[in-house]
Amino acid sequence: MPEPRPTRSDYDLRIPMAAERTLLAWLRTGLALMGFGFVVAKFGIFLRELAASRGLLPSPSPSVVTSQWLGTTLVLLGVLVNVIAALQHARFIERYNSGETPRAHPASMGVVLSVGLALLGVGVAVYLLRLQ
Repeated sequence: MPEPRPTRSDYDLRIPMAAERTLLAWLRTGLALMGFGFVVAKFGIFLRELAASRGLLPSPSPSVVTSQWLGTTLVLLGVLVNVIAALQHARFIERYNSGETPRAHPASMGVVLSVGLALLGVGVAVYLLRLQ
């Protein structure tokens, strides 16, 4: 039978509960990215079907291919966010339970994701401007 861990004198249940709320917020963010990526990827198929219904040749146009790549990238980004969030949460709880005081990182996942999405948005904007 495993021995129980010694209890911390400064243990505060609010801290692990706040960490869990943060984890759930990141999971919602990852799921939203995956859902949005799915919609973007399927929009390219919708455009192809629309062209076919108008009698145009159903060739893979650049917009269809781009929407599929962009959508797949967003889905994979959502998966990555969920995996990293789970790992960070597990690491935080382990450190907190062992008595360490976990410290915040200057390049948090929120900052990295924000910069990545901003760069992706600039890339999409440049692509859309080139289509005109």
